Amino acid sequence: MEALKELIETKQYTRLRQEFAERNDADIAVFLEELEEDDLLKIFRILPKSMAADVFSYLDIENQQSIITRLSDKEAAGIINNLMADDATDLLEEMPANIVKKLLANANAETRRDINHLLRYPEDSAGSVMTVEYVDLKESSTVQQAIERIKRVGIDSETINICYVLDHKRTLLGTVALRYLLLSDPEEIIGDIMHENVVSIHTLMDQEEVARQFQKYDFTSMPVVDNENRLVGIITVDDVVDIMEEEATEDIEKMAAIVPSDKPYMKTEVMEIWKKRMPWLLLLMISATFTGSIISSFEDALSSCAILVAYIPMLMDTGGNAGGQASVTIIRGLSLNEIELRDVFKIIWKEFRVAFLCGISLAAANFLKLLFIDRVELSVALVVCLTLVVSVLIAKIVGCTFPMLAKRIGFDPAVMASPFITTIVDAISLIVYFQIASALLGLAA
Repeated sequence: MEALKELIETKQYTRLRQEFAERNDADIAVFLEELEEDDLLKIFRILPKSMAADVFSYLDIENQQSIITRLSDKEAAGIINNLMADDATDLLEEMPANIVKKLLANANAETRRDINHLLRYPEDSAGSVMTVEYVDLKESSTVQQAIERIKRVGIDSETINICYVLDHKRTLLGTVALRYLLLSDPEEIIGDIMHENVVSIHTLMDQEEVARQFQKYDFTSMPVVDNENRLVGIITVDDVVDIMEEEATEDIEKMAAIVPSDKPYMKTEVMEIWKKRMPWLLLLMISATFTGSIISSFEDALSSCAILVAYIPMLMDTGGNAGGQASVTIIRGLSLNEIELRDVFKIIWKEFRVAFLCGISLAAANFLKLLFIDRVELSVALVVCLTLVVSVLIAKIVGCTFPMLAKRIGFDPAVMASPFITTIVDAISLIVYFQIASALLGLAA
């Protein structure tokens, strides 16, 4: 990339254009994103027309908007017309209405039709992420006719590896792979060699479920059909990679008690980050005041045995960590469809056994520390260790059941992640701690 920067500095634009023609579109996009905004547009215009749209599709949305709004109407229309319909739709969804209107007005009729078709589907549905550039074949065509059609329309298609066989109503009848066409007799009929058991996706299927279907069947592309099983588009594996990254990022943000954002961190304004984080922080802060209320209600017990206060942070942290481990495991299992809601009692029984083993192990280690390092009384050590076992048991059960409960009532399980679980477990651990202390040490509650 240093060589390209040197060509820009010495203004050797003809040589730069030749260098671009020999490089990968994605690599060129990475290089362009490192340039200043004014240089970005100038160098983008140097790109050969045959590759400009492909490079444009790899740029992030901010740079795409910067370029498209500063190009002439003719140049912008050329980019939109040469983008794959799904990429063009993603761009227009992020732009102001007046810009979208102008771009669509200058785009050709076919592009406008494809984009409007995609824009009518709900956000994050299969219909909103599919592309309408695919190769369709007639059931009655011969292999030779099919190959000739692929040569005519394949250049503008997302993929030609799999072709889709339709009837006169555009009902999906089957698929045929390009390699079978090349190896078949030219006079064979497509209907005789097509694969009829087609796995398809409905237009309204959630994009997360789409990713699961690709993972299940290991396909590189899948057809998208409407209620009448008519083919309306396809989704390819490159779109699924983007979906998986988006969904994983969203889950991670929810598990960290952050309202999900669709912008990269470095391109998100401070006030926007504040808006995303503040609601959950406020909710968790208010809920955490209950722990203070619990401590206040046992003030007399603490005053008569002050040493108990020293172990409150350890008990709360251990319980929160135990609950967080269980919740993250269950949330991930639900996300990957490895766990079903009907498995709830099996999961509780398994987590109970795990919690018991963890609790006993932690209590044993802590018991030795309390006696030989902290040198507390035996009764105090028993109180702390018994609380530890009970807290871990409760935390694991809460951690595994709450995400499943959230999914059962229609919420995203990721909401019930570590911060939320920790707040609940902290309160329960304190109540257990003081109740055990009152029973074993004879303290006044």
